[in-house]
Amino acid sequence: MPLVTVVAVVRDEEPYLEAMVRSILEQDYPHPLHMVLAVGPSKDRTHEIAEKLSAETGRVTVVDNPTGSKPLGLNAGLARMPEGHSIFVRVDGHTVAEPTYVRRAVEALQAAGADGVGGRMLPVGDTPVQKAVARAMSHPAGLGAASFHTGGSAGPAETVYLGTFRRAALERVGGYSPLYVRAQDWELCLRLRNSGSLLWFDPSLVVEYKPRRTFGAVATQFWRTGMWRREVVRRNPGTASLRYLAPPTAVLVLGVSVLAAVAGAVTGLVPLLVAGLVPPVTYLAGVVGASVHAATRRPRLDLSSALRLPATMVIMHMAWGAGFLRGLTERVRVDDGV
Repeated sequence: MPLVTVVAVVRDEEPYLEAMVRSILEQDYPHPLHMVLAVGPSKDRTHEIAEKLSAETGRVTVVDNPTGSKPLGLNAGLARMPEGHSIFVRVDGHTVAEPTYVRRAVEALQAAGADGVGGRMLPVGDTPVQKAVARAMSHPAGLGAASFHTGGSAGPAETVYLGTFRRAALERVGGYSPLYVRAQDWELCLRLRNSGSLLWFDPSLVVEYKPRRTFGAVATQFWRTGMWRREVVRRNPGTASLRYLAPPTAVLVLGVSVLAAVAGAVTGLVPLLVAGLVPPVTYLAGVVGASVHAATRRPRLDLSSALRLPATMVIMHMAWGAGFLRGLTERVRVDDGV
């Protein structure tokens, strides 16, 4: 089995960092794993915890990531891989890897003859809002039917979640693009595929992910994700798909419909009022139906979390779509470290 370096870009991860690092260092891999933590400017004890883990374990390298940019941090981790380490494994600060994850990821990489392999993101919540967000993220009505969200059969993939890569393949395409603070994994996988690399999805590879804790944080996350997805589509028009265009289309249709309904109510034009109400009522009915379906899937959501599920889906759809329509702003570039 080849030697492996695990890389994570972290910032304001005090509640999750130690659990993530322990889950990596306690893997059942036949060789000791090395870890690189690229630590961005944090408002909590993230840097202190990272340094403590480095001193305690002797297997964690801490590097400064002054802008907080994920692609720059990932490239710093790639550059700090020890000599002879040929496999690059990416994890995030919010993730917890099961004990066999790295070994099985490397085995899948070798068996498929791929340059990159990834599995399924398993969102896990602790609070009612987190649980609602987690369920929405793993349902087709929440983030679409991407295999790493909803599962599927093993096989070739367009992109991989987090990703276990051959170091040589990453270096061949120049690593992660610093232009993409978000969607950088998708853009990297596009360049890998264009260079002839095979990417592989293995549904047995599961990594836990802790969603945002508040509706406001979820809205901000999806607003910025929508902005960056617009940038990806702008730079790569051929990558536009129904899954990416559905949220902004919904925002436009619902916005026009609400204006029509208001105009109908003000002017007394009943047909205009009715026509304006049809799209939002239909959308909300669909959200409620999807929420009931998602909440009753096993394991069932508790009532408090289930009641928050419709609002969660609406926030995700509208924030993502509005961010896509708004497009990337210079302020977001600065805030995200670009």
